[in-house]
Amino acid sequence: MLLCVSVSTVKRKSVIAVSFIAAFLFLLVVRLVNEVNFPLLLNCFGQPGTKWIPFSYTHRRPLRTHYGYINVRTQEPLQLDCDLCAIVSNSGQMVGQKVGNEIDQSSCIWRMNNAPTKGYEEDVGHMTMIRVVSHTSVPLLLKNPDYFFKEANTTIYVIWGPFRNMRKDGNGIVYNMLKKTVDVYPNAQIYVTTEKRMSYCDGVFKKETGKDRVQSGSYLSTGWFTFILAMDACYGIHVYGMINDTYCKTEGYRRVPYHYYEQGRDECDEYFLHEHAPYGGHRFITEKKVFAKWAKKHRIIFTHPNWTLS
Repeated sequence: MLLCVSVSTVKRKSVIAVSFIAAFLFLLVVRLVNEVNFPLLLNCFGQPGTKWIPFSYTHRRPLRTHYGYINVRTQEPLQLDCDLCAIVSNSGQMVGQKVGNEIDQSSCIWRMNNAPTKGYEEDVGHMTMIRVVSHTSVPLLLKNPDYFFKEANTTIYVIWGPFRNMRKDGNGIVYNMLKKTVDVYPNAQIYVTTEKRMSYCDGVFKKETGKDRVQSGSYLSTGWFTFILAMDACYGIHVYGMINDTYCKTEGYRRVPYHYYEQGRDECDEYFLHEHAPYGGHRFITEKKVFAKWAKKHRIIFTHPNWTLS
């Protein structure tokens, strides 16, 4: 009788112990799920440095360090982490879309070059958190420096360009412009791409297309550099107003200006002109094929117009 009681007691203690361990593991899993939603989409420079910071919502995200982008004033690398990113195209496709409020709900809003928001808020929104800018567009920003670097001093500017323009030895024309800018606007958050990062982006183009960028006479677009950084910084991407590689050959397609803020050049005419230029052209159509490929692997959607990914 004593033996039976002893065995029964041991069994009850075992059940209690197992239940306690199971409950502890369940709580641990719930905590981890709340802190980590999705893995990194693209890691271009090895394992990024991280540190935890509080956000306005209940989850906490790692602030990733992107070593391919250096602050002009502090010489520190870019630290950026986003949940859902909205990339707003400069295309005339944005005219009349009335998605400004929707775009402004995104955790990070990306724009390119000197695309304005004033006067276009209903269609494109009014907030800008990251602006990726070509070296050739820097003078356009400097035509209205108070707006871009004083009024919008919370915006992160990422400037890309070839070494000859971005060199720091006093001979980089664009880098010199940016140095003067941060002297006048010390709160401006301006980053430049490193030479290593530029080479990396050329390598991605060759890997995805089979063509050497220089030998094929191609210039990468600002959209290309935007996508590569955004895939590393964002957990999900919603692209607004970008056409796919077959759009301009579709019967009855919507004819719009190349830029939503400029009249004149037709978007599809501009795409074909650049795609077939023997030298110095942006390969917009080729790039869109690559973007569609990336969208199948990562959390990327395209709307206004919608893309069908085969």
